Amino acid sequence: MDMEYPPEAEEFRAEVKAVLAEELPDGWAGTGAIPTTEETRRFVREWRRTMYRRGLLGVAWPAEYGGRGLTMVHQVVLVEELTKAGLPFGEQPADSTGVKMLGSTLLRFGTEKQKRSILPALLSGEQRWCQGFSEPGAGSDLASVNTRARLESEEWVVDGQKLWTSGAHTATGIFVLARTDAAAGKHAGLSFLLIPLDQPGVEVRPIRHATGGTDFCEVFFDGARTPADMIVGRPGDGWKVASTLLTFERGEEAATNPILFRAELDRLFELARRTGRDRDPVIRQRLGRARVRVEVMHSLGLRILSDVLAGAELGPASSVSKLYWSEYHREVTDLALDVQGLDGLAPAGKDSSRPLRTDDPGADPSSSRSWWSVSLNARAGTIYAGTSEIQRDILAEHSLGLPREPRPAG
Repeated sequence: MDMEYPPEAEEFRAEVKAVLAEELPDGWAGTGAIPTTEETRRFVREWRRTMYRRGLLGVAWPAEYGGRGLTMVHQVVLVEELTKAGLPFGEQPADSTGVKMLGSTLLRFGTEKQKRSILPALLSGEQRWCQGFSEPGAGSDLASVNTRARLESEEWVVDGQKLWTSGAHTATGIFVLARTDAAAGKHAGLSFLLIPLDQPGVEVRPIRHATGGTDFCEVFFDGARTPADMIVGRPGDGWKVASTLLTFERGEEAATNPILFRAELDRLFELARRTGRDRDPVIRQRLGRARVRVEVMHSLGLRILSDVLAGAELGPASSVSKLYWSEYHREVTDLALDVQGLDGLAPAGKDSSRPLRTDDPGADPSSSRSWWSVSLNARAGTIYAGTSEIQRDILAEHSLGLPREPRPAG
């Protein structure tokens, strides 16, 4: 495992640090330290514009599509420094689903027309794309999607429903896994379509979830249309394209997760000190277990990063990482609620400024509202991007060579 960065990557790190020193206010303590949720939203929007202006979005993309022609190593260095400084990578979830997922997918599978019309607009923020994969009857078993698309007069006509679509209410487009050949096999009949959302055949309904937010949506297609050339890959290639896209969620996480979870655990240690629970032997034991698990996560991240930096495909370690961090986070946020005790039953303080995983560095350790929000999102972490059960199946069947679980007859 070789984690030594090349000299050109360290030069870029120095550039990123210089940009942060120039652009951030004096005394910057992280996004989590911004006093109110509305001030945080305003800062994140402005910071996203700053990143675009300073050439820190799409750094590994070719220059002809708005990038800088650097490497994945440079991108990893960038997210490391942003995370250490308590800064987001753009606006979420739009830049995760748009820049990171769709952008990377188009660079690999897209046509020249798609790249030139979409990629620069993703970086500028003119276009915002969301992910349309899950359905009411197809979440973990993604190949069972029922959304249908048929080709009519040089247009795809789409009917169906997508669920748990993050950021659809603010997006301009949605990339959809749809069934274009009902006679083909489960996986073979799927295609990957790009559909504009601002049209009569699309309805977006926000879903208010347990934390009170409405960033999840359901999307209904009733004769929605998109041009015939707005398909990524060939008809029937949807499963291959979608499977590749999902791997783009994992590479950068190897760099950012250990930083975020270490900072969160430090806040939890401080909360235990403030409440006096650090003198409870059971709490101390659980805190010690959490520290060990974060360090194991760091080592696992180094292994994955080593593969990424070497240009290797992400293998079983990707599933190990997803399973490990999501189950850890559910456990450690339960611990945080136990440390708060009865005081945590009355929400007080600022809410979490991140919709997924931990709160941002700089967050107040005593904010019960933040801990409750993060603990609820931690449960979702064992479901999105591949449930814990699916990750265990992948590891059992593909890594350990165990037989597939028998499927019910019929």
